Amino acid sequence: MRTIRYTAQFKKDFKLAQRRGRNIKLFKEILTALANDQPLDVRYRDHALMGRYSGTRECHVQPDWLLIYRLTEEEVTLVRLGSHADLF
Repeated sequence: MRTIRYTAQFKKDFKLAQRRGRNIKLFKEILTALANDQPLDVRYRDHALMGRYSGTRECHVQPDWLLIYRLTEEEVTLVRLGSHADLF
């Protein structure tokens, strides 16, 4: 099982998601899969990012709610969480 780390910006993003009434249960399902080294369902559209977020991956928790994260053998680092407008 991988260790889960959170960036300071992610923590702010998570609080905002809660205030916006996002479905936190869906997010936790993705987080559990990542921590347990399980592949994400195709509906989450998981893919690598380039440019400013090079070296990270993105998945769609919901159509306009994205998680940006970094994976290593030992840990999952949660980088950002938000809408397309929030992140890009």
